[in-house]
Amino acid sequence: MGRNWPHVPDAELAVLQLLWERGPSPVRQLADALYPGGGPSEYATAHRLLERLEAKGYVARDKVEGVFHFRAVRDRDAVLGQEFEALVERMGGGSLQPLLSTLVKSKRLTAEELRELLALVEKPARPKKPGK
Repeated sequence: MGRNWPHVPDAELAVLQLLWERGPSPVRQLADALYPGGGPSEYATAHRLLERLEAKGYVARDKVEGVFHFRAVRDRDAVLGQEFEALVERMGGGSLQPLLSTLVKSKRLTAEELRELLALVEKPARPKKPGK
């Protein structure tokens, strides 16, 4: 998968989700979305979360008309894929089977979702390119 990026806790992931959905945004807009009706301490919390994400390499900031706008620089699928791989390692001992079994048994999947999952499992894996 390439480089492993630092883990993204839930609070930071909520900020990334907003950036993926909305695109580049100033801290104020993000703070208002995360903490509706919040005040200065919620703004400071949102700012701290963005600074952590920036330090980890997940977001960058650009100055637009004197205001910093933060944007996600890591692709959603790449981040979620990495977090899922960490979950598989932590909860399934590196095996995907226990997690998939639990997911299927939980009955939270629709019949259509189960068909799609089965189609993915039955699809032959793409061979890896040499050197990767």
